[in-house]
Parts: sequence; C-alpha cells; structure tokens
Amino acid sequence: MATGKVPKLTLRQERAAFSRGRERLQDRAADQITAFSGSMAFVYIHVAWFAVWCIGNLIWWRFDPFPFGLLTLIVSLEAIFLSTFVLLSQNRESARSDQRAEIDFETNVLSEVWLEAVAEKLGVDVKQVHAMAKDRIAQSKALASADSNGQR
Repeated sequence: MATGKVPKLTLRQERAAFSRGRERLQDRAADQITAFSGSMAFVYIHVAWFAVWCIGNLIWWRFDPFPFGLLTLIVSLEAIFLSTFVLLSQNRESARSDQRAEIDFETNVLSEVWLEAVAEKLGVDVKQVHAMAKDRIAQSKALASADSNGQR
C-alpha cells in the first residue's frame, strides 16, 4: 500500500453545509421571525396584548374606542409583514430542498456507477440485475396500486 499523500476532496455536501454559515443577516432574521411567529409564545403574547388593548380602551384609556380601528390597522400591517417573512423563508427552504435533491441524485448516480464497477469485477451480470430490479419495482407498484384501491 502506498503511503503517498491523498488529495483532500471537497464534497458537495460539505460545500452546502459551509454555505449555510455564509447566509445573509436578513435571511437569518427572516427565518427567526418566521420560527417565532409560528410558536405558541407568539399566540400567548398576542392574546395578552389584545386583551389589554381591548379592556384598557373600554375602561381606562379610550384612545382607540370600539371597534378598535387603530388595533385593526396595526394587526393588518403585522399580518402583511409576517406573511412576507413566511414567504421568504418558504422560498429559501424550497431552494435548500432543491439542493438536497440534487445532492441525493448525484450520490445515487455515483453509488450506481460504483456498484456496477464492483459487479463487473465480481463477474455479476449487471443487465440481469437491472431486469430483476425492474420486475421488483413493477411488482411493488402493482401492490401499492391494489392497496390504494382497497384490494389485497
């Protein structure tokens, strides 16, 4: 076995992981806002805020009388911004999902090439293996179709 220095390979997965650390501050902020707005703490804070606002304006302050037009305006603006943050986060997650799918595809192709190379060295007929796999896939699809139709 040679003791020569093996060159370091940079895998796509590594590059993807490293690129996550270089995300922009505004992207990370949008993700954090979206995560918080989808939590129960967010709901509790809003329930308390609405209760204090409504009760306070009915009993003490009266700067926003019923039907609470200012509160409605504030909540509408908040909804606009929150929906924008959610859309931004969904778009970024979709891009990450696409990247993961591409990495999975590349990994699957690489695995198939390696398996075919090993099979060839072992004298296994790759065409026969592919034919058997095709048959198994067809059988699995037929069973899944029968199960979804309520048959067994």
